[in-house]
Amino acid sequence: MRVTVRLFARLRDLAGTGELVRDVPAPATVQTVWDGLTAEMPALVQYERLMSVAVNAEYARMSAAVQEGDEVAFLPPVSGG
Repeated sequence: MRVTVRLFARLRDLAGTGELVRDVPAPATVQTVWDGLTAEMPALVQYERLMSVAVNAEYARMSAAVQEGDEVAFLPPVSGG
């Protein structure tokens, strides 16, 4: 199934883009999507325990189910002043 992945802040910088479309096997969870991304881009791994995630603009857990056409967003902590 196809999902849209949105990356923010440092994750976007590491991936070189803020939006990706990925095919993941069904049934899938946010963790499934993340594992696929980190296999492609190992530099993302260090952010797994720090980031928030959302499915279709609603905060979710890594265990949340993902459906065809969903948007999955990964949001690392951001510092600033």
